[in-house]
Amino acid sequence: MKESERIDVRRPNVARMYDCYLGGKDNYAADREAAEKVIAATPQTPAIAQANRGFLRRAVRYMAADAGIDQFIDIGCGLPTQGNVHQVAQDVRGDARVAYADNDPVVLAHARALLADDQNSIAVEGDLARPGELLADSRLRTLIDLDRPVGLLLISVAHCISDDAVLADAMATLRAALAPGSHVALSHINLPSSEKRSVALQGNRVYADMHVNTVMTFRDRDRLTGLLDGLDVLEPGLVDLPDWRPELDAPHPAPIPLPGRHDDARGFYLCGVARKGDVR
Repeated sequence: MKESERIDVRRPNVARMYDCYLGGKDNYAADREAAEKVIAATPQTPAIAQANRGFLRRAVRYMAADAGIDQFIDIGCGLPTQGNVHQVAQDVRGDARVAYADNDPVVLAHARALLADDQNSIAVEGDLARPGELLADSRLRTLIDLDRPVGLLLISVAHCISDDAVLADAMATLRAALAPGSHVALSHINLPSSEKRSVALQGNRVYADMHVNTVMTFRDRDRLTGLLDGLDVLEPGLVDLPDWRPELDAPHPAPIPLPGRHDDARGFYLCGVARKGDVR
């Protein structure tokens, strides 16, 4: 079956809803309806989405500039928006190579169109829940040398896997495949312990009520630390989205003008970057 034949425009899709949160246009009526309901329940959602993109850009900028990484794998990459991984990485290192992976056909179609003239970036079908298949992909292996350090990006994707055992196995497979010196960037929803807890739960409930294609699974700091087992978590550790090395923010690309204050993003996510040491 062709990817285009698997697009179900009647069912809300998490990647296309995220595009709505960022003010994008690559979505359908069902996605917009579900996204509007999430925002009604959790008004902080657009600010959270924007802060999440900000963390991604800072993490990539750090890996490329400070850690010397010139190849990246972005699993669950989502729809293209301002400041994509290849743009940020290649701004620092012109020869940086990027493999985007997603299991959504709309994402893949848009990503491939965006990358048509970029010889150092590709988009392949892949799923975090099946990392072995992704790592064996011939196009990915042609572009990415797994015997050298890689920047692995897991941005707002691990919480789409509800089964802890499946996620743990996937992370173990990925960690084992990475060469020493590789870095992993992770962002994941975290249930607030403050007055924001109820709004987080209400927003999350919309995903189930609207039959979105994937659920959102809250995990606490201890469980997220476990996903990075065997890696060295870099300073400042697992923190709120705006708090991971804010000094790495760059004026370009300009942030998408969305409602919500900077502090609205706090309390709903944890994020961080970890490094694999010198022993496989």
